[in-house]
Amino acid sequence: MEFVLTFNQPVEEIERHEDLQQGPASMAPWKIYMGELVAAGVMRGGNRLAPPWTATTVRMRDGQRMVLDGPFAETKELAAGYVVIDVASLDEALKWAEKSPSTAIGSTEVRPVAQPPM
Repeated sequence: MEFVLTFNQPVEEIERHEDLQQGPASMAPWKIYMGELVAAGVMRGGNRLAPPWTATTVRMRDGQRMVLDGPFAETKELAAGYVVIDVASLDEALKWAEKSPSTAIGSTEVRPVAQPPM
């Protein structure tokens, strides 16, 4: 079964990743975690996302397009990246989510990939 793990982090942590001084050290746990996913043969893909302040949000209301700079989020945690993993069960996906560095400081959302309609 394929699952998407979405890594949600506080803005302060995302800023640390972008900082030239703090960035390399803050990314070290991620390199280890991604290496474990690859070594286990479960990782199918994924990407780190650009910082949330680079986002553009689009809405359509009453036929009018509204474009806003930045993410639309009423939360203290924002998506910082994701991976697609292929594991035997939700329980196994949850174990990988538990190991994510974002789980200790923010959260990791686990969502199954939808199967195409028949």
